[in-house]
Amino acid sequence: MYKPLADQIRPDSLDDVVGQRHILGEKGMLRRIVESGQIPNMIFYGPSGTGKTTVARIIAQRTNRTLRKLNATTAGIADIKNIIEELDTFLTPGGVLLYLDEIQYFNKKQQQSLLEFIEDGRITLIASTTENPYFCVFNAILSRSTVFEFKAISAEDTAIAVQRAIDIMNSRREKPLSVEDGVVKRIASACGGDVRKSVNAVELLFSAAPDGGSISLEDALAISQRSAMRYDREGDEHFDNLSALMKSLRGSDADAALHYLARLLEAGDLVGVCRRLLCSASEDIGLAYPMAVPIVKACVDSALQLGIPEGRLPLAEAVILLANSPKSNSACMAIDAAIADVRAGHVRSFPRELQNVHADGAGFEREQGYKYPHNYPHHWVRQQYLPDDLKNARYYQYGDNKNEQAFKRYWEEIKK
Repeated sequence: MYKPLADQIRPDSLDDVVGQRHILGEKGMLRRIVESGQIPNMIFYGPSGTGKTTVARIIAQRTNRTLRKLNATTAGIADIKNIIEELDTFLTPGGVLLYLDEIQYFNKKQQQSLLEFIEDGRITLIASTTENPYFCVFNAILSRSTVFEFKAISAEDTAIAVQRAIDIMNSRREKPLSVEDGVVKRIASACGGDVRKSVNAVELLFSAAPDGGSISLEDALAISQRSAMRYDREGDEHFDNLSALMKSLRGSDADAALHYLARLLEAGDLVGVCRRLLCSASEDIGLAYPMAVPIVKACVDSALQLGIPEGRLPLAEAVILLANSPKSNSACMAIDAAIADVRAGHVRSFPRELQNVHADGAGFEREQGYKYPHNYPHHWVRQQYLPDDLKNARYYQYGDNKNEQAFKRYWEEIKK
């Protein structure tokens, strides 16, 4: 039966695992735990192809526990019951090490069915997920587990796995293939930190080449085209990309913002981009340059009408404008402070002067007393607008940009 090369050449020791030095390096916490032999319940979180399954297998080899594997995309309660029935039998004398892949696909009931056996130690759980475990794994499981984050593999580390795969494939041929300069680097950089994808690319290149032939850079470019993209519209990559775009705009880095814009557009996420740009115009630029709002709105409308690829042009304009605009979050901070007071219950009354005219009917002892500002110099008159319990509240603080400082000087002169 066919077995992918990536499965055939999985490392057998932690020393052979590429990347993940932060947890598998000489003093990495996960390495020290594995070497101690005392394996706790663990959750491996990170993108696909970063070594989660490989490390779980290596751990299983180092324990005296019986390994059982389930994939939550296809497994159910019946599969869990089958494993539970094996406990305390000659089949599992030291207990079970359960490797549960894609745990995010198990519902609450399925996850909770493991709790009793995790609690008493008869099952040691190693679960893996590509989604944030604090969102998709239930608290009862999380509280009994240690989370380790696996990060995307760097191009330099991926190149090690690519070269290893090439050497193994050549060792199986009577006439090895020659490999052009740049092929290893291209595959390693194009596969977006996914070792499995890069090894599969090597396997495909070898299957397409005759004995004694060569692997050209052109072939490597063709097979790895658009391979670097990692994107899931409902997963962490989606929100990480949007967050990175927003923070790059806020940080006034046009180059970084354009990079994340490009990633989002290549993934076809036009709507997500437009929402974030509109938000940034008000949240981060705000009153420092109020015209950013209508300009960005015009760019977004143009992009939505044009679609991709033409829509990239007005969106690029909007990104560059926002990144280079002066910044002010004074409006954002002001409304958040006001909302905090409302949520704290400061909503009991209105100043008598601000109530609707219908309240001036019979039974009221005094006139409303509202002063119409347009009847006074500079269209302003001093009177109380906030409720009595908030009459001294100050939500808005002028920003240090020229627009808001001009407002400040204008009103200070009038109100003094």
